[in-house]
Amino acid sequence: MQTSVFRHLWIILVSTLIRFYAVVLNRFHVHGLENIPASGGVLLASNHISAFDTVFLPSVIFKRFPFQMIWAPAKEELFENPVLGWFFRSLGAFPVRRRRDLKAGDRLSALLRTEKVMLFPEGTRHKDGKLGEGNRGVGKIIYDNRPVVIPVRLRGVNRWKVTGLGQQGSVTFGEPLDFTELLELEDCKETHVRIVERLMKAIGDLS
Repeated sequence: MQTSVFRHLWIILVSTLIRFYAVVLNRFHVHGLENIPASGGVLLASNHISAFDTVFLPSVIFKRFPFQMIWAPAKEELFENPVLGWFFRSLGAFPVRRRRDLKAGDRLSALLRTEKVMLFPEGTRHKDGKLGEGNRGVGKIIYDNRPVVIPVRLRGVNRWKVTGLGQQGSVTFGEPLDFTELLELEDCKETHVRIVERLMKAIGDLS
């Protein structure tokens, strides 16, 4: 998907400032970026433990792929404020209604053919840092679109304060997951559940 040079320059500026805060002013460690494919449809599936997640993940990925977009479906409430809505959209986020949103689903499917998409399979934050259950809808997304799936594990940032310095945290990008035998099964609820269970186990196994 084509995006303007000005948008890319804006994203590089914003992500550089975010990385300075996360990595230099604090101690946010990044592991496994080399596991992310350079091209093709990629689903980056991460646990969700803080509000920092939504900006930290794209910022570290942009360092490796500065002229690629990282798209992210996000709850529509985040876009109610016009200024914040513009900011989130400028970085690749797009709104999704809480109930079934066919338009957003079609856009997500189109993106997953060629683009990198960030998603939180739990569907909500777990501020205690514990890994919750994955939404079976994510299993359906994987079944229907067959992207490369990268499990991602965030740690520590659920204890961060915005004004803090020297805070410890990390993100690990795992190796692509193999769903081959599951994708050969019937397109049904049970298959989607098995897919997302494998995904969540892979996220949980990351150090």
